[in-house]
Amino acid sequence: MRSRDFSAWIWGDALSLLEHAERLQRQLLRAGPAGAPHWEPPIDIIETSTAVIVYVALPGVPSDTLVVAFDPGGITVSGMRPMPCAANARIHRFEIPYGRFRRRIALPLHALEPQSSNLADGCLILTLNKVREAP
Repeated sequence: MRSRDFSAWIWGDALSLLEHAERLQRQLLRAGPAGAPHWEPPIDIIETSTAVIVYVALPGVPSDTLVVAFDPGGITVSGMRPMPCAANARIHRFEIPYGRFRRRIALPLHALEPQSSNLADGCLILTLNKVREAP
């Protein structure tokens, strides 16, 4: 039997819609600091006892278009996802963002040391080791 608690059902739908709207906002073209339009790829950041691992979802992005820049305040990942079809093709649905992308990831790089980067299964994987303090 279904629950008759409509407030919980409505609240769940409202949260789902807010999450969807936030995801669309991140993906839409917008003006960056240099004025060039871009979209932001989604990321996951996972911390272990020895490292911080950043996953940047970039399916369909060629590795030769990726630029990863490190500065004291974090990491910037930028590049280009090309359109997969000819200019005269008819588009029936357009949900995946294409064109220039840029994502700024604020991290305390004074406490992290870049170890490796790898593009696998449509994700850029950046591993940053935690810097151990001298005793």
